[in-house]
Amino acid sequence: MRRAVVIAALFTLACAPAALAETWKPYSAPTPNNLQWSYDADYSYVDKISGLVVIEQAVGKVGATPRMGPSAPGAADGVGSLLALDCKAGDMILIAGYSPKKPLDVPPNWRSSTPKKIASDDDKALLAAACAAVPSLPTK
Repeated sequence: MRRAVVIAALFTLACAPAALAETWKPYSAPTPNNLQWSYDADYSYVDKISGLVVIEQAVGKVGATPRMGPSAPGAADGVGSLLALDCKAGDMILIAGYSPKKPLDVPPNWRSSTPKKIASDDDKALLAAACAAVPSLPTK
């Protein structure tokens, strides 16, 4: 019986990297320097407490490998942020930002932050893309 448990645990660990796959979906047009903003569709979810859509966004170089960072939420190999989007009101809360020199630090009281009205074309494109996925997003 113990062997079965150990084998199951090792199999789970061996398959874990595949479960952490990221699906970066671009939502902005590439800049003249070939930079483009994307959001991680695998990380996106609806916050159970606030009802807001939480997404991780990052900037990446079109054509580069790897194209996007970070390798995981909060990993210091990319530049981006966590945002909470209100699909109905058209506003957002910046939860936290990250860069190679600044790890992701999510404040526990982010839900009480004052939302900012979405105005830029890139933010409107992010809102449209992320909110279109709401029916398929998990609630956490």
